[in-house]
Amino acid sequence: MPWVLNGEGARAVDARLDGAGLLDLAMEEAGRAVADAAHAAFPRGVALLLAGGGANGGDAFVAARHLRALGREVLVLALPSRHPLTRLNRRRWRAVGGVTRPLSASAVSHRAPGAGVIVDGLLGTGFRPPLRPALTGVIGALAAARAHGTPVVAIDLPSGLEEVSALVPEGPDGLPGTAGADLTVTFMGLKPALLFGAAAGHSGRVQLVPLRVPGEWVQAQAVAEQPTDAQVAALLPVRRADAHKGAAGRVWIVGGHPGTVGAAGMAGVGALRAGAGLVTVHSAAEVPLLMPELMVHRHPDLRAALLGTPESGRPDALAVGMGLGPDAAELARALLTWGIPTVLDADALQPELAGHGHDRCIWTPHPGEAARLLGTRTQDVTRDPLSAARALQQRLGGAVVLKGGPSVVAHAGGLSVSRGGHPGMASGGMGDTLSGVLAALLGQGLSAPDAAVAGVRLHARAGERAAQQHGYGLSASDVAQELGGAWQDLRDALPRSGPPR
Repeated sequence: MPWVLNGEGARAVDARLDGAGLLDLAMEEAGRAVADAAHAAFPRGVALLLAGGGANGGDAFVAARHLRALGREVLVLALPSRHPLTRLNRRRWRAVGGVTRPLSASAVSHRAPGAGVIVDGLLGTGFRPPLRPALTGVIGALAAARAHGTPVVAIDLPSGLEEVSALVPEGPDGLPGTAGADLTVTFMGLKPALLFGAAAGHSGRVQLVPLRVPGEWVQAQAVAEQPTDAQVAALLPVRRADAHKGAAGRVWIVGGHPGTVGAAGMAGVGALRAGAGLVTVHSAAEVPLLMPELMVHRHPDLRAALLGTPESGRPDALAVGMGLGPDAAELARALLTWGIPTVLDADALQPELAGHGHDRCIWTPHPGEAARLLGTRTQDVTRDPLSAARALQQRLGGAVVLKGGPSVVAHAGGLSVSRGGHPGMASGGMGDTLSGVLAALLGQGLSAPDAAVAGVRLHARAGERAAQQHGYGLSASDVAQELGGAWQDLRDALPRSGPPR
């Protein structure tokens, strides 16, 4: 299980390693991994390493030794350090004949043009903006070198990024406060800044090195998990050979309003393609029949028609809110009293519904809707999606899917970051399709947390498949068409037991 680890958690694991006398070995392993990754990705030319005063500087000195052992010409530019392991590894570097020069902006500018790769070991997870003046010029020189084609490999995190923030700090003259990286080698767990927003976009390809650290030490400090496809596949329902449509989940989609009728239809398609046995769309407007298998009911008085349903006629799961219109919150509140598994999306995501949900609910806001539910700004949500998702779950209950790239699932047991997807999924109807997928999984018996984790990854995998053909021209219909194949892809990730059939 890849874990997500913030700086506080990483320092707690380091403290345990230090207490066990293993921190020096962990730094040796980390530095060697950086050297191997940098040499494999950029095998030619001088390796220029920038060593800061903290632990990242120690990693840089270890990497310098191993790059030299690989036959590379190596130069280290370093700041003075009080960190004991950084000082120790500087002495080790000197003992093998390694050359160290003082770090400055002019030294970087002078040495960078002849380098085949620059390793950024300046700042790590302990950094908090703003940059010290001495490093502002160094990072500016590093950014200029990268802009002129010299690749940069960052140790743990590109210098200038704050490990919990998806935003990129502003540097002098309005420029980004980081040089970014072409490759980031990070340790033990993925840092939030490597996953979200502009910060992730500045981190290049990310390579996670777990180190030989007891997994339970990392898990105990993790702020979120990132399930593998095999772990997601293990959540998906498996039907018996004698299954029938009534046992595969009866799902109602409640949405559609004049001008927004397609939203409910797309949710219905998502539910069918995700395996629901029977799907009925209930709407106050005429919903287009996007699939002949969809049952569509138009009600002049939607509230009266639904709330008059006897308990025996209610579905196994509901999805409420897609294009439902101004009365969505009132109708959603009434439907929540049924206590059945319910997905709330779009118009049903209203602050007044806080306290009316239950453990079988999945709430699916995008960042703007999340900001409204929390009474904050969208920027505050996108800056720290993990904290925002946790706050939403505490306020709303059940499970929360904070949609984005990647999405975050929050439930009483913790946080999960969904893998994959494609930027082409930033188009209308994607969220509606996802709501249908989630409702289908609820209707097939999954708990709200399991349905949220599995449904988000299933939807993302379908997007990946569709993008192979459509790229940025991706539509929600294209994604829905790929849900069956995505389901099989996830199932194929499960380890095989016994001989193949």
